[in-house]
Amino acid sequence: MSSSNMEPFVKWAGGKRQMLEALRIRMPDTWKHYYEPFVGGGALMFHQKPACAFINDINRELIHTYTEIRDHQDSLIAALASMDQVTCTKEFYYQMRERYNDKLKKKDYDTEMAALFIYLNKHCFNGLYRVNTKGCFNVPWNQKKQVASMDIENIRQISGYLKSVTITCQDFEAAASDAEEGDFVYFDSPYAPLNPDSFDSYTKEGFAESEHRRLAGLFRKLAERGVLCMLTNHNTELIRELYADFLLEEISVRRAINSDPKKRTGTEVIIRNYGEVSGTPAP
Repeated sequence: MSSSNMEPFVKWAGGKRQMLEALRIRMPDTWKHYYEPFVGGGALMFHQKPACAFINDINRELIHTYTEIRDHQDSLIAALASMDQVTCTKEFYYQMRERYNDKLKKKDYDTEMAALFIYLNKHCFNGLYRVNTKGCFNVPWNQKKQVASMDIENIRQISGYLKSVTITCQDFEAAASDAEEGDFVYFDSPYAPLNPDSFDSYTKEGFAESEHRRLAGLFRKLAERGVLCMLTNHNTELIRELYADFLLEEISVRRAINSDPKKRTGTEVIIRNYGEVSGTPAP
């Protein structure tokens, strides 16, 4: 474990910053290797800074940004600093978005693409990452002109830490395939829809009901292998059904990305194949 303090370099849908203490007290006391097949913004990983970590995500652009921070921090910091010198007007935001989408179309995965990925995340509506049917990023501007795209010291600390982390971009099942008895796997999986009839819209994000069932099967296989597993998701009938044989606890959360403020509260579940019910009040 490192003593440095790190924060996620992007805001990510379903990010776990508000649940960190609830997750921390439910982690195993010890483990051999740390796996996170759906790393997203990496809030838990950056908070705990585990040694012998393996992180993964299916989003190629996100994983590219992780590797660019690790391998080319100075060039990335310079690119972001150059963008931040310009006031983020509506015109400049859409100019940067167009440049990013041009790189996507050309599959130009360089340091500038990673810098644009972070810049757009900081200046788009609610930090969403969404692409249209043509594969182009289409989230609108958040109308905030003065937002810093980076904390330089944070980027440098993340870069140093990631040099000892294995980073992959593959299916979640492949990402956890090497986990053995005594290893710890944290699944911050894509959310199951709160409305059981809304799977069609969720399929566009690549995680339909069949994927949730496949993930539950993997969770069970790993548990039988002696791997320590923890998973978080919406508190839905489907999730409760899939993990009925495991320890399940409800946690109150805020859902900041919902466009309706009245719908920004709810419950999620923390599911484990080890431990006991925590006596600590939910956040």
